[in-house]
Amino acid sequence: MFMFTELALQSPEEPRSQQFISAMLSALLLASQVTGYGIGGAAVSASSMRSHVSMSALDEPLLLRAARGEKVERTPVWMMRQAGRHMACYRALVSKYPTFRERSETPDVSLEVSLQPWRAYGVDGVILFSDILTPLPAMGVGFQISEGGAVAIEPIRTREAFKRMTDHGAFNPQRDVPFVGEVLGKLRTAVKGSGATVLGFVGLPFTLGTYLIEGATGTKTGFAETRALRESNPSLVKDILSLLAQNIAQYACYQIESGAQVIQIFDSWAGHLEPAEFDTWAAPYQKAVVDGIKAKHPNVPIIVYMAPDKHSRGGALLTRLAKSGVDVISVDHTIDLGEAKKLLAAAGYPKISLQGNLDPELLRDGTPDEIKAATEKILKAAGDTGHVMNLGHGIEPTTPEPNAAFFVNTVHAFDHEKAKALA
Repeated sequence: MFMFTELALQSPEEPRSQQFISAMLSALLLASQVTGYGIGGAAVSASSMRSHVSMSALDEPLLLRAARGEKVERTPVWMMRQAGRHMACYRALVSKYPTFRERSETPDVSLEVSLQPWRAYGVDGVILFSDILTPLPAMGVGFQISEGGAVAIEPIRTREAFKRMTDHGAFNPQRDVPFVGEVLGKLRTAVKGSGATVLGFVGLPFTLGTYLIEGATGTKTGFAETRALRESNPSLVKDILSLLAQNIAQYACYQIESGAQVIQIFDSWAGHLEPAEFDTWAAPYQKAVVDGIKAKHPNVPIIVYMAPDKHSRGGALLTRLAKSGVDVISVDHTIDLGEAKKLLAAAGYPKISLQGNLDPELLRDGTPDEIKAATEKILKAAGDTGHVMNLGHGIEPTTPEPNAAFFVNTVHAFDHEKAKALA
């Protein structure tokens, strides 16, 4: 695998470009044979893998084109949380780098983890291994994450506490989180010529704001502290969200300028809000971040994702997400993708691109036939224009690696023209 990485660093303009493509092809074909990833009729053929790997130096990556709403020759695929605990090679790093922040903030380690699913599965998107909380120290807010995922932050619930952010000085990600830019730049080099797209990501103000106010993940208490502060001191909450929006837009631009070709923005906890609350506490700040990114990088696609929650299940808030001005909505698995497409078209968004939306529990527990049937149903509903295949939530940590590989191979093998002819 390390030799594979060295070959991947060769420039496509160099004489060794053909050796690179052949080596990548051989390595991925061998992996599918050894692990049995080709089960259930989605085996990786030499011709399909070669078309996946090779790319003219003049072409833009498949996922980038799909995110822009273009018709593509094959649906691109990646998986949220693809770099992480479901992979044995990631778990092997834990003993040497025992904390999440070590793994995500040490450039060589973050780079290695980011590339692991690309090497193993041939995904079309390579996303930075990081966290939505990563930029907080650059805003004057420290945090800790346990191996179990528990977050600890000194809460901000008063004007005095908010001074930790306002008195910190200008937000400067280049200076304070330089490892993020370093890894993104190296990712672009590593996947150059392969057809893969490098993605960056950020958390949106409402979701980040809940961590600051709660001092932890607020799901266990129903975001009680956030609700209480919205009622007792709404101006403070709005000031926190406004400052986050300004800094997060800048952070996303920093990622783009460092190498990210697409940005995914996460408002994971906004589905906890009722529609009217969403319009006040989430929507304006989502739009502020999107507007800030588009002002500097109008052609970079932005994907938005919100986890399924009390008020967002079944696509209940999809049209509100579309109003933010994003290019792509990542749809969760609680609504059929075809229904999501119709719902958005009826609301005046017929051309917005979609991402998703296989149920991650099906991927974890399903048989090959079940995974294949559900995946192909989504691909048929989405069509060959403006769709990036993904899950409806992050991949489950206990998902077998062969299942993940089978899912990716199923997407790669799907032929939209044949599907149309048989319809």
